Amino acid sequence: MSKNKLNYLDDLEAEAIHILREVAGQFEKPALLFSGGKDSITLVRLAEKAFRPGKFPFPLVHIDTGHNFPETIAYRDEMIKRIGEKLIVGYVQDSIDQGKVVEQKGKNASRNALQTVTLLDTIAQHQFDACIGGARRDEEKARAKERIFSVRDEFGQWDPKRQRPELWNLYNGKIHKGENVRVFPISNWTELDVWNYIRRENIPLPTIYFAHERDVITRNGQLMAAAEALNMDEEDIITRRNVRFRTVGDMTCTAAVESDAFEIDDIINEISASKISERGARMDDKVSEAAMEDRKKGGYF
Repeated sequence: MSKNKLNYLDDLEAEAIHILREVAGQFEKPALLFSGGKDSITLVRLAEKAFRPGKFPFPLVHIDTGHNFPETIAYRDEMIKRIGEKLIVGYVQDSIDQGKVVEQKGKNASRNALQTVTLLDTIAQHQFDACIGGARRDEEKARAKERIFSVRDEFGQWDPKRQRPELWNLYNGKIHKGENVRVFPISNWTELDVWNYIRRENIPLPTIYFAHERDVITRNGQLMAAAEALNMDEEDIITRRNVRFRTVGDMTCTAAVESDAFEIDDIINEISASKISERGARMDDKVSEAAMEDRKKGGYF
């Protein structure tokens, strides 16, 4: 890797660490939302650099749909044990059992949309005033228009017309009671930046990010992991393919891509040649042209 590339990653790292420290300084009860994906894993490494040898000034929060990839949950639990930080888990199943959400029916049913209610309840229960996440502007057009400090109202909703200017790396975290701020320290990173940083820092990842043999079905033109959560029927033909996942989410909406990328360098080369964004493998983004923005307005991260 060239010296210029290293300097570029250093600049991105320094900006993210500055933002994390701003959160710690401006808010009373922040939290880091952890999905088990590469972006939130990168945030954990950045938090280590920002706050070690002390403890993190916030817990990690995971919203568990109950349909997560087993590899992701195993990675989460091992990582928490390794870093010794507090983990809070909100369960979508609890929201279903309490009658706050109704589980979808049918072949394409998914719990992905339901996690918004669980997230908002978790924020309210623990009175978090800031939630740190790994969203990046290059992922999707709704995320591209969002500020690094993104204010949500007392209902957890985002108004794209109510955003604050962010000049000279100055971030305004002032909020009214009941509001919270979603914070995106790696907003200016790209997918390739994240992978180059992971390579440089030698950060371990869940195995599903690397090519592996897996039983899959083809649904809506996408390769989906063959799992009970997908409500499979006789029309779903299971095949064995070499695949990997570019993004990690609920199994019911996260598609795989055929791949022979077994190492990080292979993944970087594969992404460099790809003309499809990583969110192109997320079925939840294909509901409508403004699917992500609609979910964010409703409280989705």
